[in-house]
Amino acid sequence: MTSPRNARFFLPIWLVALTGAAHASAADTAAHARHFPLWVVVPFLGILISIAVFPLINARWWEHNYGKVSVFWLGTTFVIMLLARPAGVPFADLFGGTIFHTYAEYISFIILLGSLFVITGGIVIRGSLSGRPVTNLAILGIGTVLASFIGTTGAAMLLIRPLIKSIRWRQQQRHIIIFFIFLVCNIGGSLTPIGDPPLFIGFLRGVPFEWTFALTPAWALASGLLLAVFYLLDRHLMKRETGVPPDMEQKGIRIEGLVNIVLLAGVVGSVLFSGLVKMGEIHLGLGALEIQNIVRDAVMLALAGASLALTPRLLRAENNFNYAPIIEVALLFVGIFTTMIPALMVLNARGAELGIDSASKFFWATGILSSFLDNTPTYMSFLETACGLLGMTVTELLQSPQGALFLKAISVGAVFMGANTYIGNGPNFMVKAIAEQEKIRMPSFFGYMAWSVSILIPIFVLVDVIFFL
Repeated sequence: MTSPRNARFFLPIWLVALTGAAHASAADTAAHARHFPLWVVVPFLGILISIAVFPLINARWWEHNYGKVSVFWLGTTFVIMLLARPAGVPFADLFGGTIFHTYAEYISFIILLGSLFVITGGIVIRGSLSGRPVTNLAILGIGTVLASFIGTTGAAMLLIRPLIKSIRWRQQQRHIIIFFIFLVCNIGGSLTPIGDPPLFIGFLRGVPFEWTFALTPAWALASGLLLAVFYLLDRHLMKRETGVPPDMEQKGIRIEGLVNIVLLAGVVGSVLFSGLVKMGEIHLGLGALEIQNIVRDAVMLALAGASLALTPRLLRAENNFNYAPIIEVALLFVGIFTTMIPALMVLNARGAELGIDSASKFFWATGILSSFLDNTPTYMSFLETACGLLGMTVTELLQSPQGALFLKAISVGAVFMGANTYIGNGPNFMVKAIAEQEKIRMPSFFGYMAWSVSILIPIFVLVDVIFFL
């Protein structure tokens, strides 16, 4: 396992590169980005191909070197941006603000994932979890509903360990984790702004909190079909099961480490706090940090520390808790966040040129890009595209039948299609890492996509036909 010290490698690079103040306006930056050559996306394609191919070529080498690969593509991104900037335009003026905010978002992203990982790692669910199809269906169904109210990350981290524990005796396991990623890590988070970051950003931009309940029909259709397919598949594979189920007495479900439930609620509350309360900004030259976001991140770190202090070590030992999964996610996603910078700048600058002028096109464009890029800035880029296309503000967009339909398509595409790849949403990779730590052989990057294309895409086509065409 790569040491977390590798994460320090990127710090001098961007700190040196960003010496000075960023004075370029958003309009100036967009104007320059419109003329970037297409090869600015090479680092992003490079890290994507690395994640997909290297584990297939030499899994052991990848396990020990993925951090170095991530840092390599991170450094390459800065070289690419230096080469792509117009002559005479200072690097910091053009990229400084974007890079500053990208790393601010990355730090908040890791703090959220890390705090939820630590807190849920202290929760042990006991009882008659048999690992049979009906039990598995119940866990996935509960997680699909819960994800909208404690976030996809919170629901995934809360339920993945009890699920793995219940299916430990089974030989047929990977399909259960795959459907867990489909439902709990992604589609389940559609109903409230708490569920998934793009919807939360929409809420901050003026979309009413309750508006996301308008996505319920699409959520119900996709979730219902996936749960039905899962149950039929799991029941079929159960007939071929060669594993020996443990002798189980019928016992009620009980939860230990209850203090962590309170701490988990604290994390959700801190996220809501940062969206509802405005406390001003701290200006740091390259950009500004909102004070309420700093408070939110500090609270989440404090809650994680409280969990470590208050949870008996035996409970964490029972969960096989260690920091390897969160370290892997942190090291890979610092590279992903960095390499996305030029790609997202081009998308933001040229999104209106893509010819997207219908709800169906918004659904697929947002969804496909959200499968590989961070779904939050992708959502924002297409939200701005929709506003520009109709000449409306976000508030006016919601009052227009066509505008509201565009926003539904963008929202559903961003949330649902994060399930298409391992990197489409942070919880996807976290769940994969935890499953592999528990000796469950997960599909490769392309192997997972074979599952998502064959199962999810037909459902998404149906969603498109019913709701957006």
